[in-house]
Amino acid sequence: MIAESQLDIWASQGPTSQFTDTYNRIRGNLLDSGAPYPLADTEVFLQGSYKNDSNVYGDSDVDIVLCHTGAFYKDLSRLSPEDRRAYDAVAGGTVTYGYTDFKRDATAYVTRLYNNVNAGKKALYIPGGNSGRRNADVLIASRFRRYYEFKSWQTQRYDEGVCFFPPGDPMIENFPKLHSDNCTTKHQSTKSYFKPMVRIFKNMRNTMTGKGLLQGGGAPSYFIEGMLYNVPDDQFGGTYQQTWINCFNHIVTADRDKLVCANHMHWLVRDSSPTCWSVANFNSFTAALKKYWES
Repeated sequence: MIAESQLDIWASQGPTSQFTDTYNRIRGNLLDSGAPYPLADTEVFLQGSYKNDSNVYGDSDVDIVLCHTGAFYKDLSRLSPEDRRAYDAVAGGTVTYGYTDFKRDATAYVTRLYNNVNAGKKALYIPGGNSGRRNADVLIASRFRRYYEFKSWQTQRYDEGVCFFPPGDPMIENFPKLHSDNCTTKHQSTKSYFKPMVRIFKNMRNTMTGKGLLQGGGAPSYFIEGMLYNVPDDQFGGTYQQTWINCFNHIVTADRDKLVCANHMHWLVRDSSPTCWSVANFNSFTAALKKYWES
């Protein structure tokens, strides 16, 4: 069992000032009047560990979303036939400036702004600079709606997220604001235990990876937050040792196929899905946690 004193250290939030400064500086540049995309239809916001206050010592990248809001992609599969006909009857015309245009212009602009930008499959990687700016990942996205009801533009119900199109792959939809809001609600309903426990599990992951007990990259922070989100509120409280045991025991005895991501929009553990944790990586992480806790 890991000592309470060690868990207390791991529960602490990592430094934030340098990362907040990085986000503010990059955000200011992305929304500068010289940007080639329509600023009235552009939103920039933070996601990931720094947005969710789950960052630990060693977290290096600031995750930023650059989103085009002038049009939206949609999922109408949950609408009734009647609502689908109502939507089709009033659907708008051709989009004159869509995701492809926005990504082209945004990529060119960010590449001009910063040196050595790397265009990855999902995001633009901006390396840190000598001025103290930290590394940053900028996801270029478009607004997305998952519809549940549509009678008219005045009577409609949907969840809003973002979507993007990795080269050669289908569209990926995600809901970072819902994820963050739900994590904050979970933190409040667990008497402020949720986010410290996320940091403890993240620090254990980092330690196990450093010791060669866990392969790197198999347990992203997003999935760790989602994993602990599934633990009932009454399992949080008391010592960190007891809370860790409660959380771990619930996760490994729960029906894995019913675990959800913190956004409540996707299942947590599924194979062959870009928004889910693979079964092999989930199993490897929980097995490594058990072995490390008992060592």
